[in-house]
Amino acid sequence: MPRGGGWRPGARWARTDPGSGLADTRDQVETAVAGLPAHRRPAQRELGRTSEAAATPFRELSRRTEAAEPLFRPGTRGWRNEDLQAAVEALPVHRRPSPQELSRKTELVDNPFRPLPRDGHGGEAGHVAPPNLAQSLKQLAAMPAVHFPGEGPHPDNHGKSAPTAPSYGHGRFFQTGRTLATMVARVCDDEEAAPLLAPVDEPPLVTVQRSGARVEVAAANDAARALGIGPGTALTMARAQVPGLDVREAEPDRDAADLAALVTLLARRWAPTVAVSDADGLFIDLTGVAHLHGGEARFCRRLLRLLARYGIAARVAVADTPGAAWALARFGAQDAVQIVAPAGQGKALAQLPVAALRLDAPALELLARLGIEAIGQLTALPRAPLVRRFGRAIADRIDQALGQLPEPFEPIVPPTRVAVEQRFVEPIATPEAIEHWLRELMQRLAGALATAGQGARAVEMIAARVDGVPQILRLGFARPTRDAAHMLRLTLRRIEEIEPGYGIDGIALIVRRADPLGAETLAPALADDAAPDLAPLIDALINRIGVGRLWRVAPVESDVPERSWTRTAPLDPPQREAQKLRDDDVRQLDARSPDHPWHPRWPRPVLLLRRPERIDHVLAELPDQPPKRFTWRGATHRIVHAEGPERVAGEWWRRAPERMAVRDYYRVEDETGQRFWLFRRGDGLRSETGDLSWFLHGLGN
Repeated sequence: MPRGGGWRPGARWARTDPGSGLADTRDQVETAVAGLPAHRRPAQRELGRTSEAAATPFRELSRRTEAAEPLFRPGTRGWRNEDLQAAVEALPVHRRPSPQELSRKTELVDNPFRPLPRDGHGGEAGHVAPPNLAQSLKQLAAMPAVHFPGEGPHPDNHGKSAPTAPSYGHGRFFQTGRTLATMVARVCDDEEAAPLLAPVDEPPLVTVQRSGARVEVAAANDAARALGIGPGTALTMARAQVPGLDVREAEPDRDAADLAALVTLLARRWAPTVAVSDADGLFIDLTGVAHLHGGEARFCRRLLRLLARYGIAARVAVADTPGAAWALARFGAQDAVQIVAPAGQGKALAQLPVAALRLDAPALELLARLGIEAIGQLTALPRAPLVRRFGRAIADRIDQALGQLPEPFEPIVPPTRVAVEQRFVEPIATPEAIEHWLRELMQRLAGALATAGQGARAVEMIAARVDGVPQILRLGFARPTRDAAHMLRLTLRRIEEIEPGYGIDGIALIVRRADPLGAETLAPALADDAAPDLAPLIDALINRIGVGRLWRVAPVESDVPERSWTRTAPLDPPQREAQKLRDDDVRQLDARSPDHPWHPRWPRPVLLLRRPERIDHVLAELPDQPPKRFTWRGATHRIVHAEGPERVAGEWWRRAPERMAVRDYYRVEDETGQRFWLFRRGDGLRSETGDLSWFLHGLGN
C-alpha cells in the first residue's frame, strides 16, 4: 500500500464481521491512536503492512515480515531436550547464546530457571504471546519519542544509528528483556533474599571491642548484618560503609553474667542439667524432661517464647550428641527449631562446613587448603592418615559429633538456700517443746551458715500445723550474722505469736537473704575497749516495729530538697565514691575537700514532707518579701519572724520544664512558736520562672 495509506482491509483485526468478535477492534484502535499526542503516535509501519492476513495486530512490533527462527535458550518452549552442544552449534555464529544464559549446570534439566511471565517482547524467547491491544497501546504511549534503530540509537545496536534488524524476541527501545531485574529473577528465588531483609524501623547497631591495635565489631543486629557488617569487621570499614551506624562498647563481663543468670533460670524451671557451651550458647539435657513440656518440639517452641520475652533471639537444635546440636544450631538451616531424628546426626552433619566441628583456626586453614569443605568429605577420608596429619583433635570431634565418643559437660548447679528442718513423730503444742527444738535448729543453722561462708540477713521460721495452716515468723538483721544465741533470743521474744492449734508437725528455718561473712577474730575486742555495738539494739527494734519503719537518711548530691536524701540501712556506712580525675584535669589543682551536701550554712527543717503541700490566702509583698499570713490545712497562721529568701534553681539537665524554674524558700515562725519552711514558685519578676504559688515543704528548725 502507498505510504500513509489507510487500514488494510484483509487484516483479521480490521474485519467487521459480527460473528468474528472483532467488529469494534478497528474503531478502538483509531480512537486510541487519535487520543495520543502527535509526537507519540506510532508510525504506520508499526501497525503491520503485510499483504496477507496477520495473526497478531503488531507482529511483535518488529520490522521483519516473517517469524525468525527461535533463539535457543534453555528452559523455554523452544528447548526440546536436544543435545546441548549440537543445538548450540546448529545456530548461526552471531546468534549463539552467551555462556551466562546457558547456566553452569552440567546435567540436562527440564527447566533450569524459574518460569517468568511471557510478555512477547524479550521476556521469554521462542514464544510469541498473543498481545493485548489496550496494553500495547498504553506501552506505546509510555515510550519516548525515539522508537526504532533508524530514528535514533538502539541498545542492541551499541549506540549506532544504522538500522539493524532485531532478532526474534527482541523488543522495543528500553524494553529488550535483558535488564538486570529479569536476569536476577531467572536465577534467584524471592525466599532466599527474605531472611537478609532487616526491619525498616530497626537502626543498624553494633558493639565493638579492641583486638590488639584494631577495633573490630563484636556483635551486630539484623539491620547491620543486612548491610554486610558482622563480627570481625573493622570499625573503620563499618563506619565508612554506614555513616549513621550506632556503635557501642561491648561488655563481655555483663554478657557472661546475663548468660549465667539465664542458665540458673533454666536449671531451676526447665531441665536439671544445663551448661554453658561458649560465650553465646547453652547445652540443655532433655533426657527425661521433654515429655513434661509436651515433647521436644513443644519444648523448643516454649523455650523460644521465653527467650523472646527477655529480648533474646535464639536458634534451637535437638540431636543425640552435644556436638551435633551445637553444629546444627550455628551452621544448619535457617529454621529457628531443628530436630534431628534418633541416630540421624551423621546424615544431618554431612553437608555442614568443617567449622561446625569446633576445630581450631590452623586446622580449618589446612583443611581449606586441601579442598575439604564439608564434614561428609572429612568423614570419608581414612582415619589413620587423618590422625597422622592433624592429630587426635579432629578424629575426637568427629566421634563426639557422631556419638561414637562421649562428650561430658559440667552442668551449672543453682545455688540453694540454707535451711534446716525437723519433723516430729507426734505433734507438739507447748511453748517449752517449741523453744527446745528452736534451740536445736538454731545451732544447726549456724553450722550450715559457717560451712557456706555466709551470714544471715533475713530468716524465716515456718511451723507446719496439723490442720495445714502454717505459722510464719520473719526475722531481720541489720548486718550479716550467724550468732545462734542472738538469733534465738530474737525468735523467743516473738514465740507468743505462734498459734499451735491442734499441734505442730514440723519446724523449718530458711535463710531468705544472706551475705558473705568470713571468719571473725576476737583479739582486738579482748585487748582494747570496743565501741558499743548497735546491731543488737537495731535488730530488736526492727523485729518489733518492722523492717520498713527503721532506716537511716543518706545525703544525695542535689539542690532540690526532695531529691537531696535517700533511705539506707541503719548500719550501712555512708559511701561517697569520689570522682576519678585524669592527671591532666585542671580540677586536680583544687586541694580543698568537697562540701557536704548538707552544709551548715544551708539549714534544713527537722521534718521534710513527702511532697510539698499548697497553702492558700498568702499575704506577701513581691518580689522578695516573706509572707505575712497564710492558711494551711484550714488553719490561719500569722508570721512574726522570717528569714530568707534562699533561691533554689531547677536542675535543667533532668527535664526541660526545670530550665527556667525558680524557688524562693523562707523560714518563718508564727505567733504560737511553730516554725515552717515555705517556698514561692517563681522569682516574682518573670512569669516563665513560676506561677507565684506558695507551698509548705517542712516543719521545725
